Amino acid sequence: MDGTTPSGTGSWLDGLRPYVEKGPIAAFTLGISSGFPIAMIGATLTSRLAQDGLDKKTITAFTLGFLVYNLKPLWAWMVDGVRLPILGRLGQRASWLIFAGLLVVAAVANLAFVDPTTNLSGTIIAALLVGFTGATFDIVIDAYRIEQLKPYQLGVGSGMAQYGYRIGNVAAASLALFLAARFGWSVAYLSCAAFVIPAILTGLWLGEPERHRDPAARRGLPEIIASIVGPFAEFFKRQGAVIILIFILIHKIGDTLANIVLRLMLNDLGFSNDEIAIYDVGVGFWTYLIGVFIGGVLYARLGLKRAVLISLALMAISNASFALLAATGHSNLGLAGTIGFENLASGIGSVSVIAYFSALCDLRYTAAQFALISAASSVVGRLLTATTAGALVEQLGYVQFYWMTTAIAFPGVFLFWWMSRSGIIDRSIGDAGTAGEGDATAGPAA
Repeated sequence: MDGTTPSGTGSWLDGLRPYVEKGPIAAFTLGISSGFPIAMIGATLTSRLAQDGLDKKTITAFTLGFLVYNLKPLWAWMVDGVRLPILGRLGQRASWLIFAGLLVVAAVANLAFVDPTTNLSGTIIAALLVGFTGATFDIVIDAYRIEQLKPYQLGVGSGMAQYGYRIGNVAAASLALFLAARFGWSVAYLSCAAFVIPAILTGLWLGEPERHRDPAARRGLPEIIASIVGPFAEFFKRQGAVIILIFILIHKIGDTLANIVLRLMLNDLGFSNDEIAIYDVGVGFWTYLIGVFIGGVLYARLGLKRAVLISLALMAISNASFALLAATGHSNLGLAGTIGFENLASGIGSVSVIAYFSALCDLRYTAAQFALISAASSVVGRLLTATTAGALVEQLGYVQFYWMTTAIAFPGVFLFWWMSRSGIIDRSIGDAGTAGEGDATAGPAA
């Protein structure tokens, strides 16, 4: 069998069993905490600034806080190699999990007490600090999750992490708005800081992951430099590393371009705010969660390569549904079908693709390598989105634009198929995908 299940036999119910195992449950609680910092500087902060009367140009400047997440490879090596005093006795991953969580609490509290109307520069700095500490928290959580899971649990564990992330993100944003309307923004932000608790309790409950491997000791400047360069040098020594990196960079371009202009298209097609809330937000949320569950089961039963290939194909095809909606015009049934299919495919894909990226890591450098991979997977799409998406829509129209995004998505599908057939996938997998029960390289190519 191609995949990470312990054996190639068994019923589809075997694919459900990992959902109640300790590792995936821990991934869920970690995901809850991971999803909340970005909510504090996303729609929540946008609502706060708008209610304080700031202009749109000023409000959009706060998106700099999101940019910090793409820069996290610059300091991720510290999470792997810097031993914390006192807390370090708990272990490298557990100590950083607690430390980063406390940093997030401090940053959110700082944002809670700053007043945007009287101290705009202070608010910008506070938002950047939440972005920096939140990105650091993400680095630690991703490393802890990968090292806590066994190879055969990577798919289900990624799914459970996505469940937690979505729930934590939505719950934190909703709680902040609810409390702000009644008690003010300071109380709202301080209350949401409690969302770090699930991750910290997980670290205290489970302790240091069994699969964690400490890098070589760092005692002088040469060793410190080696700790920074080492994670990247190790990755690029692997056969096919450049091709793997190209896949990481291009596989989400079509999906990113498609989603960034979706709200603009819905407005131009005449959908009301209520219709968008019901179908785009409501239907999209639940079908995404269903897709995450299906993705975990597919990964457990079909294995890494087949699950990723199916996911990539579904995500590419889902872009075509936007083109059909644009051609059809205002249709609630069409919107429900389009949003449902796209989010179902995204949910399935988020599990298998994240599991594959997790399996690429060397357990000595999990934090640094996954930070690099996750940042690289979105940077090209975001750059193209920021510079060309609006112009392309104006030039091509929505129908042709979405057919174009569908075509752009397929090179990533074909590249992964070729990588699987040529053996590059098997040869590039790190020990995060092989050490322990199950093996991401098992079975024939897809």
